[in-house]
Amino acid sequence: MNYRKTKQRERILELLQGTKAHPTAEWLYDKLKTEMPDISLGTVYRNLKVLIDQSEIQKLPFGSGFDRFDADMSPHYHLICEQCGSVEDLEIPFYKEINEQAQKSSSFKISGHRIEFYGICDHCQLTYNNNQITN
Repeated sequence: MNYRKTKQRERILELLQGTKAHPTAEWLYDKLKTEMPDISLGTVYRNLKVLIDQSEIQKLPFGSGFDRFDADMSPHYHLICEQCGSVEDLEIPFYKEINEQAQKSSSFKISGHRIEFYGICDHCQLTYNNNQITN
């Protein structure tokens, strides 16, 4: 589907390309509101959908209640903090062979995989350790 270019969509894409934070739509809205006072959260969501349809970004539904968005379309894994919900890229090689192994082990036609790693981020570890020291 062809979409006309809009300033809002271009700016949303720029924000996503300029961060490794894997932001929510609300985060993007808060950033845009200062420079585009008339923008609505609905406009942000509509433009995110268009960018997904255009394969410019991907939606990361981690089940946290808030979808996150990523402009890095290369296959990669994510680290998710169980305390604060932050999401980071995990810099390890993508294991594409797992698709072939899954294909051989099932009757499914495998189209891809997604692996997420959960734990506690450095910031939350530091906060926890500092709280332990002061208590």
